[in-house]
Amino acid sequence: MSCSKSGFRRAVLGLTYLTVSWVKLGAQQQAAAKKDSAFKMPEWIQNLVNDTGSAAKPRFLVYPTIGYSPETKWEFGMSALVVFHYKNDTSLRLSEISAFGFYTQLKQLGLWMDHAIYGKDNKYLALGKIRLQNYPLKYYGIGANTPHDPVAVVPANYYSVRERLVYRLGKNLFTGLELDYQQLSKPSFDWIETSVSERKLPLGSNGSRNLGIGWGVLWDNRHNVMNTRDGYLAEIAFLHYGGLFAESFPMNSIIIDGRYFLPTTKNQVLALQLFGQFSDGNVPFNQMSMMGGEMMMRGYYFGRYRDKQYLAAQAEYRFLPFNFSKRLGGAVFGGLGSVSSTFPTENWKWSAGGGLRYLLFPKKDIFTRFDVGFQPDGYGIYFYIGEAF
Repeated sequence: MSCSKSGFRRAVLGLTYLTVSWVKLGAQQQAAAKKDSAFKMPEWIQNLVNDTGSAAKPRFLVYPTIGYSPETKWEFGMSALVVFHYKNDTSLRLSEISAFGFYTQLKQLGLWMDHAIYGKDNKYLALGKIRLQNYPLKYYGIGANTPHDPVAVVPANYYSVRERLVYRLGKNLFTGLELDYQQLSKPSFDWIETSVSERKLPLGSNGSRNLGIGWGVLWDNRHNVMNTRDGYLAEIAFLHYGGLFAESFPMNSIIIDGRYFLPTTKNQVLALQLFGQFSDGNVPFNQMSMMGGEMMMRGYYFGRYRDKQYLAAQAEYRFLPFNFSKRLGGAVFGGLGSVSSTFPTENWKWSAGGGLRYLLFPKKDIFTRFDVGFQPDGYGIYFYIGEAF
């Protein structure tokens, strides 16, 4: 699930697997019904294909992925998703837990996990993501004017845990503890056709281990975090990274995230987002603000541009679903972003694109998305369950 070559193949194969499975299961169900009206498909298959189960009950999905790239050779993985309401109470906000694990021919491992879990009466929220991987990273340098091609490939062990544990103070006001653990172990810079004078090692090139502790405030009235049709999110957080470990780099970060969702018709939504991450102190290269990825500035390799300051905005118009279909939809999107050592006011980059949506769980209103994002130097392809923001 990335925008690399392996991400392209994984996205296509994952989408193909799900599509063929739905079509095949639906055809089998119809054929069997005609042949023997007394025949009934297993309940779990009916729930997956037709979403016939109760709207209150959890939904669970597991599917395989496969990919190939020069950095990993063949890559095999599994993805899983579970969505639920606390104690099956649909008046409460929808919670979700997703995971993606992979293993490659070069014995590289990775595990990604994301979650948004609401507790009793929506009073408690655990919102976070985990990344554990041994994977080569492309390094283009620092700043907004880096070379067109990567200057190095950086194999390393990368561990990241970002968690927000917040409590609801008012109807839509949350506040609480924010934690961020980042570790980069055993990195090595494999330079690509650069002269010795150009091989400048960034801060953190020998590895780093940072624990950030801070506080955040959220204004959030979203009922469904995976597909918000009407509502808003506004978050501001401050994190301090001290010298807890020998490999630590003292620094501070401020993160802002604003999202607004405006329904224009019954099945169409205009979604807007403004995001910023601003750091000061001794910021290692792997903790700098990075442009790109599957959520914002789609089309750019995550980390294509990196620096201490990052500001970006995006807009997306969603058809959920199209008027002529019960399950098939789409979206178009565009974004602007900039990185800088001081404040991002110049060297703005753009991206734009579109994609298809398939209503995976109608009673939970959850779509799977297949997006293609374009930027001046290339494109990225993404296959995920749930909207980008």
